Amino acid sequence: MKDLYMRIASLVVLMVLGQALLAQEREMESGMVAGDSTQLVAGDSALMATGDSTLMLGGDSAQVFAVDSTLVVGGEGAVDSAEMATEVSDPNPLISTEPPTDVPIQSVIQDMDEFREPSLVKYSTDFQFEDGIYANFDMVLANDPIPPARIVTDLDMFDRAFYEKITAGKEIVIYDENGVKKELPTHEIWGYGRNGILYINVGSAFHRISFVGSICHFVATVTTYNPNYYDPYYYNPYYSSSYYYNRYSMPQSNVASTDLRQYLLDFETGDVMEYDTESVEVLLMKDPELADEYHSLSNRKKKQMKFVYIRRYNEKHPLYLPER
Repeated sequence: MKDLYMRIASLVVLMVLGQALLAQEREMESGMVAGDSTQLVAGDSALMATGDSTLMLGGDSAQVFAVDSTLVVGGEGAVDSAEMATEVSDPNPLISTEPPTDVPIQSVIQDMDEFREPSLVKYSTDFQFEDGIYANFDMVLANDPIPPARIVTDLDMFDRAFYEKITAGKEIVIYDENGVKKELPTHEIWGYGRNGILYINVGSAFHRISFVGSICHFVATVTTYNPNYYDPYYYNPYYSSSYYYNRYSMPQSNVASTDLRQYLLDFETGDVMEYDTESVEVLLMKDPELADEYHSLSNRKKKQMKFVYIRRYNEKHPLYLPER
């Protein structure tokens, strides 16, 4: 009687397992896999894996995947295979069995930064500098100024004279990258870009850089003050005449004079230099061949050929800037 009960119980278990396998086969045929269950392999063997345990039924051969515990029913007995797993006889060639390689997060970030960085282009007359305030020369090299949208002002940013008006004051108020207000003294900013053209701050005024290259050339109007200027006709309140001429006295007067001067800009260092033969010789030292050739000229020829050698230097050493 006991053996009969055991056989009946075994039959019930087999019926339940058979129904479960049929349901699993239907799910696999419809492309649905639920929970943590693994693949069902058709043929001489059938595999059903749920959770951390795997139950396998069928045929004379059965293949086991790596799980915590495995129960095999069929053939002649049961096998517990928790430590190793065999491969499927015909794996899917589209699915890689190689373990994923670890990619350093730093290299991923570096690749993303390189992707975001604008590409460098050779400067030409078609190049456009970004419009905005260049607080320093590093912003010029990056072609990344403070945009007009971050300038705190009531002026119309679309006004053609916007930058002339905004730089007429003693300071410029902006929002930084974090949205915090900051004040920039006007005399400390490097310059600004307008309509793709670069303007530099020299002599408390902003001047257009007309010739751009590795060595730039521009003209600036500079106001100078001469404290030792002698005016023979100066005002003296002790005489009936408003102006009194005295050839022996030399009263001091602070008289301003405006001069038109030429300058050079080294686009590698940001240095501004006087446009003279000495500055040209210093800048040409980066190219020994041109430097020796220019140095061998007479002083008169050096003065006449300054701009020619600057142009030749720029042709041999073109300027590259980021285009945004």
